[in-house]
Amino acid sequence: MPPSPPQSTQIPEPPPVTTAPAVAAPARTEPRPPGPPRRRTSRRTGAALLRRLRRVSGLIGVLLLWWLGTAQGWLGSTTPSPGAVWDAGVELVRSGEYGHHLGVSLERVARGLAIGIPLGVLLGLLAGLTRSVEDVIDAPIQAFRMLPHLALAPVFIIWFGIGETSKTMLILIGPIFPLYINVLHGIRGVDNRLVEAARSCGLGRWGLTRRVILPGALPQIFVGLRQALGIGWLTLVVAEQTATTSGIGYLMTDAREFLRTDVMFVVLVTYALLGVLSDLLVRLLERRALAWRRGFTGT
Repeated sequence: MPPSPPQSTQIPEPPPVTTAPAVAAPARTEPRPPGPPRRRTSRRTGAALLRRLRRVSGLIGVLLLWWLGTAQGWLGSTTPSPGAVWDAGVELVRSGEYGHHLGVSLERVARGLAIGIPLGVLLGLLAGLTRSVEDVIDAPIQAFRMLPHLALAPVFIIWFGIGETSKTMLILIGPIFPLYINVLHGIRGVDNRLVEAARSCGLGRWGLTRRVILPGALPQIFVGLRQALGIGWLTLVVAEQTATTSGIGYLMTDAREFLRTDVMFVVLVTYALLGVLSDLLVRLLERRALAWRRGFTGT
């Protein structure tokens, strides 16, 4: 038999590859930043408002007791009510007398504190940073601190006359002593381990003072500043009631001569408000300057 012809083997063609249409990838969206914590912010706002109300409530309580005491006769028949004091104050403001005397008093206390506060801080810094300076000036300052500086008003009148110089000198001498003591003890209260660590890092004397000692002493310095301002207002009362013809202290003396107890209470309320406002100013500065401190704030 003749051989059979070879059979042709055909390889089947592969099926055409159909490419699916490209599907666009979804756009990449950036994650949204978290919104502000509204609940936490509202809680903080409510807590701050509540604290302000608590602080004002003390003054409101004093006014209510004052009003109740005058209404019931507990404070005597000559004590004016808060309403009578308000009317007297409005009358003084409208006449321009109150503004004139208040401006004179503010100018006096500003001159005295502008000299006394830097002087007290400077003496405290010199004594706190240098032991030899402390050995020289501490004993005289402590001796003068024991003298009642308010009783020096007649002496200052003899030395400087009855003009503004004697009043300024009397006002400036009061804040020196609390500032000196608080600055000195604030510097000496800085932890010595921090000082040694700063020295080991290569800080010199000026850098050590500026970056370690003064920040550590700032809380005590602000305490001394609050005390100094209070003493300044207290000294102003005495300075303006001796040989003067202007100022709110003179206004009180004049009201005492004419038995105007309502005007006297206007002056007393003015002194109290000036003291509260100056203390609030120092506390605001303290909060800003000591924002880095994390101390105990009460429960």
